[in-house]
Amino acid sequence: MAQLQAGDLAPAFELLDQEGNTVRLADFRGKKVLLFFYPKALTSGCTKQACSVRDARLELAELGVAALGISPDPVDLQKKFDAKHSLGFPLLSDPDHAVAQAYGVWGEKSMYGKKYAGIIRTAFLIDEQGRLIQAFYKVSPEQTVPQARAALAKATERVMAT
Repeated sequence: MAQLQAGDLAPAFELLDQEGNTVRLADFRGKKVLLFFYPKALTSGCTKQACSVRDARLELAELGVAALGISPDPVDLQKKFDAKHSLGFPLLSDPDHAVAQAYGVWGEKSMYGKKYAGIIRTAFLIDEQGRLIQAFYKVSPEQTVPQARAALAKATERVMAT
């Protein structure tokens, strides 16, 4: 699994959201994007992560950041996840995990000694031109937003220093 690094061009994608609308990364050109991959809708860790993004959505919007979540779940389960927790941002369905593979977040996992392939919880902060500001591989659900905030602050400092 090749991991992406800051400065890399974010892989383009086109996926369906929880409403069945086609969403492309290119639709967000000119905005920063917090893109996070989660293993399974409606599970405890994924709910914590998505709700923390939901709770920070206004703050992120003020900073010019749009939020997008991706999992292998089908559109109908993404819709239930959104409805149950009033998430209010696009949850994208990647059933063949092609986008997860392009981002280097599909890999071997282990639970109770059993190995299987799945999503490695990861978040990416993408700039207005579609380049990665930061990649957060194996991020904890609780640290997705704080790590994105810290990376945004650092990127702002760099811009102001030049």
